[in-house]
Amino acid sequence: MTEVERSMNTNAAQKIDIDLQSEEGVDQYLTFCLAGEEYGINILKVQEIRGWSEVTPMPNTPDSILGVINLRGTVVPIVELRSHFNLPEASPGPTTVIIVVKAVEANGNQRTMGMVVDAVSEVHNIATEEIQPAPQIGDAEDQRAIAGLATMEQHMIILLDVDDLMINGVLGLLGNEPGA
Repeated sequence: MTEVERSMNTNAAQKIDIDLQSEEGVDQYLTFCLAGEEYGINILKVQEIRGWSEVTPMPNTPDSILGVINLRGTVVPIVELRSHFNLPEASPGPTTVIIVVKAVEANGNQRTMGMVVDAVSEVHNIATEEIQPAPQIGDAEDQRAIAGLATMEQHMIILLDVDDLMINGVLGLLGNEPGA
Protein backbone atom coordinates (compact mmCIF):
# COMPACT_ATOMS: atom_id res chain seq x y z
CA MET A 1 0.00 0.00 0.00
CA THR A 2 1.40 3.39 -0.96
CA GLU A 3 1.66 6.34 1.39
CA VAL A 4 -1.13 8.10 -0.53
CA GLU A 5 -3.47 5.08 -0.13
CA ARG A 6 -2.67 4.86 3.60
CA SER A 7 -3.41 8.56 4.00
CA MET A 8 -6.71 8.21 2.08
CA ASN A 9 -7.78 5.26 4.27
CA THR A 10 -6.87 7.15 7.43
CA ASN A 11 -8.81 10.22 6.29
CA ALA A 12 -11.84 8.09 5.36
CA ALA A 13 -11.75 6.36 8.77
CA GLN A 14 -11.55 9.73 10.55
CA LYS A 15 -14.49 11.07 8.53
CA ILE A 16 -16.63 8.03 9.41
CA ASP A 17 -15.67 8.40 13.08
CA ILE A 18 -16.64 12.09 13.02
CA ASP A 19 -19.95 11.34 11.27
CA LEU A 20 -20.87 8.74 13.92
CA GLN A 21 -20.21 11.08 16.82
CA SER A 22 -23.21 13.16 17.82
CA GLU A 23 -22.81 16.89 18.05
CA GLU A 24 -22.63 18.51 21.47
CA GLY A 25 -26.13 19.37 22.68
CA VAL A 26 -27.85 17.19 20.05
CA ASP A 27 -29.59 13.91 20.82
CA GLN A 28 -31.10 11.34 18.51
CA TYR A 29 -34.74 10.40 18.94
CA LEU A 30 -36.56 7.43 17.46
CA THR A 31 -39.97 8.70 16.42
CA PHE A 32 -43.13 6.65 16.16
CA CYS A 33 -46.81 7.17 15.41
CA LEU A 34 -49.59 6.66 17.90
CA ALA A 35 -53.19 7.62 17.07
CA GLY A 36 -52.06 10.02 14.34
CA GLU A 37 -49.52 11.88 16.50
CA GLU A 38 -45.75 11.58 16.44
CA TYR A 39 -43.84 10.73 19.60
CA GLY A 40 -40.11 10.39 20.18
CA ILE A 41 -37.85 8.57 22.62
CA ASN A 42 -34.12 8.89 23.07
CA ILE A 43 -32.49 6.34 20.76
CA LEU A 44 -30.10 5.28 23.54
CA LYS A 45 -33.09 3.80 25.43
CA VAL A 46 -34.07 1.53 22.50
CA GLN A 47 -32.89 -2.06 22.71
CA GLU A 48 -34.67 -3.32 19.60
CA ILE A 49 -37.73 -2.97 17.40
CA ARG A 50 -39.80 -6.13 16.88
CA GLY A 51 -42.66 -6.81 14.52
CA TRP A 52 -46.03 -7.28 16.15
CA SER A 53 -46.62 -10.68 17.72
CA GLU A 54 -49.17 -11.90 20.22
CA VAL A 55 -48.28 -11.65 23.90
CA THR A 56 -49.07 -13.94 26.82
CA PRO A 57 -51.78 -12.23 28.90
CA MET A 58 -51.20 -11.93 32.63
CA PRO A 59 -54.10 -11.98 35.11
CA ASN A 60 -54.93 -9.01 37.33
CA THR A 61 -52.99 -6.42 35.35
CA PRO A 62 -54.21 -2.99 34.20
CA ASP A 63 -55.73 -2.74 30.71
CA SER A 64 -52.64 -1.00 29.35
CA ILE A 65 -50.45 -4.03 30.18
CA LEU A 66 -51.12 -6.47 27.36
CA GLY A 67 -49.04 -9.23 28.91
CA VAL A 68 -45.50 -10.52 28.49
CA ILE A 69 -43.20 -11.93 25.83
CA ASN A 70 -40.12 -14.11 26.13
CA LEU A 71 -37.18 -12.18 24.71
CA ARG A 72 -34.20 -14.52 24.57
CA GLY A 73 -34.95 -15.91 28.03
CA THR A 74 -36.07 -12.63 29.61
CA VAL A 75 -39.74 -12.08 30.46
CA VAL A 76 -40.63 -8.63 29.14
CA PRO A 77 -43.89 -6.81 30.05
CA ILE A 78 -45.62 -5.24 27.04
CA VAL A 79 -47.44 -1.92 27.37
CA GLU A 80 -50.17 -0.81 24.97
CA LEU A 81 -49.37 2.91 24.80
CA ARG A 82 -52.74 3.80 23.25
CA SER A 83 -54.49 2.43 26.31
CA HIS A 84 -51.95 3.90 28.73
CA PHE A 85 -52.45 7.38 27.22
CA ASN A 86 -56.27 6.95 27.04
CA LEU A 87 -56.25 7.12 23.23
CA PRO A 88 -58.82 5.34 21.02
CA GLU A 89 -58.27 1.60 20.62
CA ALA A 90 -57.01 0.18 17.33
CA SER A 91 -56.36 -3.34 16.14
CA PRO A 92 -52.75 -4.23 15.33
CA GLY A 93 -51.98 -3.60 11.67
CA PRO A 94 -49.12 -4.37 9.31
CA THR A 95 -47.01 -1.49 10.66
CA THR A 96 -47.66 -2.17 14.36
CA VAL A 97 -44.42 -2.87 16.23
CA ILE A 98 -43.10 -3.41 19.73
CA ILE A 99 -40.28 -1.08 20.73
CA VAL A 100 -38.23 -2.81 23.42
CA VAL A 101 -36.66 -0.25 25.75
CA LYS A 102 -34.34 -0.22 28.74
CA ALA A 103 -35.69 1.93 31.56
CA VAL A 104 -33.47 2.85 34.49
CA GLU A 105 -34.83 2.91 38.03
CA ALA A 106 -33.76 5.48 40.61
CA ASN A 107 -31.42 2.89 42.17
CA GLY A 108 -29.70 2.32 38.81
CA ASN A 109 -31.30 -1.06 38.02
CA GLN A 110 -32.43 -1.52 34.42
CA ARG A 111 -35.83 -2.88 33.44
CA THR A 112 -36.57 -4.18 29.95
CA MET A 113 -40.09 -3.37 28.76
CA GLY A 114 -41.92 -3.23 25.45
CA MET A 115 -44.20 -0.54 24.03
CA VAL A 116 -46.77 -1.26 21.32
CA VAL A 117 -46.92 1.58 18.78
CA ASP A 118 -48.76 2.04 15.48
CA ALA A 119 -45.60 2.50 13.40
CA VAL A 120 -41.99 3.59 13.64
CA SER A 121 -41.22 6.79 11.72
CA GLU A 122 -37.54 7.73 11.66
CA VAL A 123 -34.61 8.97 13.72
CA HIS A 124 -34.26 12.73 14.20
CA ASN A 125 -31.32 14.72 15.52
CA ILE A 126 -32.82 17.24 17.92
CA ALA A 127 -30.78 19.99 19.56
CA THR A 128 -31.44 20.53 23.25
CA GLU A 129 -32.32 24.19 22.65
CA GLU A 130 -35.04 23.12 20.17
CA ILE A 131 -36.93 21.21 22.89
CA GLN A 132 -39.72 23.21 24.47
CA PRO A 133 -41.27 22.29 27.82
CA ALA A 134 -44.72 20.72 27.66
CA PRO A 135 -47.52 23.01 28.84
CA GLN A 136 -49.00 22.04 32.22
CA ILE A 137 -52.40 20.58 31.36
CA GLY A 138 -54.16 18.27 33.78
CA ASP A 139 -52.40 16.25 36.47
CA ALA A 140 -48.71 17.19 36.72
CA GLU A 141 -47.98 13.65 37.96
CA ASP A 142 -49.21 12.22 34.63
CA GLN A 143 -47.21 14.72 32.57
CA ARG A 144 -43.79 13.90 34.01
CA ALA A 145 -43.32 11.32 31.25
CA ILE A 146 -43.40 14.13 28.65
CA ALA A 147 -39.81 15.33 28.37
CA GLY A 148 -40.75 18.14 26.00
CA LEU A 149 -41.97 19.10 22.56
CA ALA A 150 -39.98 19.62 19.38
CA THR A 151 -41.03 20.90 15.99
CA MET A 152 -39.57 19.15 12.96
CA GLU A 153 -40.58 19.98 9.39
CA GLN A 154 -43.74 21.83 10.45
CA HIS A 155 -45.08 19.10 12.78
CA MET A 156 -44.79 18.60 16.51
CA ILE A 157 -43.08 15.63 18.15
CA ILE A 158 -44.00 14.74 21.73
CA LEU A 159 -40.77 13.61 23.40
CA LEU A 160 -41.18 11.00 26.13
CA ASP A 161 -39.00 10.26 29.15
CA VAL A 162 -38.75 6.45 28.93
CA ASP A 163 -37.53 6.05 32.50
CA ASP A 164 -40.42 8.01 34.00
CA LEU A 165 -43.02 6.54 31.65
CA MET A 166 -42.05 2.93 32.28
CA ILE A 167 -40.87 2.96 35.89
CA ASN A 168 -43.24 5.48 37.50
CA GLY A 169 -46.14 5.34 35.04
CA VAL A 170 -46.45 1.69 34.03
CA LEU A 171 -44.93 -0.09 37.00
CA GLY A 172 -46.75 2.36 39.25
CA LEU A 173 -50.02 0.99 37.82
CA LEU A 174 -48.97 -2.47 38.91
CA GLY A 175 -48.43 -1.27 42.46
CA ASN A 176 -44.83 -2.52 42.37
CA GLU A 177 -42.06 -0.80 44.18
CA PRO A 178 -39.29 -0.11 41.67
CA GLY A 179 -36.89 -2.99 41.81
CA ALA A 180 -39.59 -5.47 42.82
